[in-house]
Amino acid sequence: MGKAGRSMWLVVGSLLAQGAAAQTLALVGGTLVDGTLADPIRDSVVLVEGERIVAVGTVDTLPVPADATVVSTEGMTVLPGLWDMHVHLMINGHADYEHWDRTYPAQFRDVIMPASARQLLLAGVTGARDLGGPLEDSIAVRDAIAAGRIPGPTLFVSGPFIQKKPYPGTEQFRWGVDSPADARAKVRRIAQAGVDVVKLIDQDGMSEAELRAIVDEAHRHGLPVVAHAHRPEEIRRGLEAGVDCFEHTGLAAAPEYPPDVIAALRERTANMAAGPLFWTPTIEGLYNFPYTVKNHEFIDGSDWHEGLPPAIVADIRQSLAHPERISYFQQTPQRWPTLQRKFQQLRENGVQLLIGTDSGIPMKFHSGSTWNELDVWVNRLGVPAIDAIRAATYWPAVAMKADRDYGTVTEGKYADIIAVKGDVLKQVALLQRVDIVVKHGRRVK
Repeated sequence: MGKAGRSMWLVVGSLLAQGAAAQTLALVGGTLVDGTLADPIRDSVVLVEGERIVAVGTVDTLPVPADATVVSTEGMTVLPGLWDMHVHLMINGHADYEHWDRTYPAQFRDVIMPASARQLLLAGVTGARDLGGPLEDSIAVRDAIAAGRIPGPTLFVSGPFIQKKPYPGTEQFRWGVDSPADARAKVRRIAQAGVDVVKLIDQDGMSEAELRAIVDEAHRHGLPVVAHAHRPEEIRRGLEAGVDCFEHTGLAAAPEYPPDVIAALRERTANMAAGPLFWTPTIEGLYNFPYTVKNHEFIDGSDWHEGLPPAIVADIRQSLAHPERISYFQQTPQRWPTLQRKFQQLRENGVQLLIGTDSGIPMKFHSGSTWNELDVWVNRLGVPAIDAIRAATYWPAVAMKADRDYGTVTEGKYADIIAVKGDVLKQVALLQRVDIVVKHGRRVK
């Protein structure tokens, strides 16, 4: 055995020893797409002790302990649990935000957000970034999941949107800023409460000093800043201030990003010392709308009911009775022809794209949003399947500085693993039916 092989077995032995008191879980037989740049591993074996992966190999190279609980993954693709980098746990697909925000805040923490989290987990999403919600509720749900009290993905939460002025009736989860000092104070408050990321919107309405105060204060607390990219000036000013990630393709019906925005993007992505510039295009809901507005049998499914009481299910269903009348999508027919070009511009200019969905917006259920985004990337926008999968596994963990523990199926990381019957690299839409979900070493599906 060579030096590399001996080193690998020393690591495996150490991890096995650390987990000796825990029951071994062995996933045996499937093709492992581990989230790295390695080729798929045929006839794979993944050994889990407690919460973590202790060894990865094949049926020919890695013995399965006699006392292990063996889960056959024969005929399946095994891969890291998916991440969705743009979800809204406080909403569940209802078409009328004003009604929702007026009716349900008292049920966010104990009913609605836990239901959203459960739906994501059952869909194979083991990590998620929740971008916008009441501060205390967001942290309480995140911590309840982390403590094992309720099921859900590992959450990274922003708490409230930070913006110039909250929209009427949304003050519980949208905080305005009226000066650089106030901007710092608002960010300091959410940072001290324990958020994982700062969500910034409408930054083109802020003063330069206010915007820089938000980004600087967030970075002082080690928090990445995620910013909307709906308008050109939001992008320009976000780049100048040093935000870490942009959300949405944006720019309404404009056919492409302006040349000066592309030049600024190239300048930023050329700066190796600054690391990747992340971008979550959340494109599927818009891209598929011309079809789903006329073909919406999925609304009659029941997977999005999971965890919700019948009265809320009925309310959501009623709001979606006429998808063609939903004002949220009023300009989508004009936006649709521009989406592919904007997506391609981002890919061409060095941005690291992430899988995220805006899950929870009208007609976008947490139970199905993530696989639909992957499907559009691969089958409509020409992204290689492995790149799309890494944008939903490895790169999200890097973006959240959590890649020591998450993002790949490799020794030492948390055992967040899913398995799907069939070949996902050939048919990525198979992810709509995730057969096995393991979260932190525990089988949840």
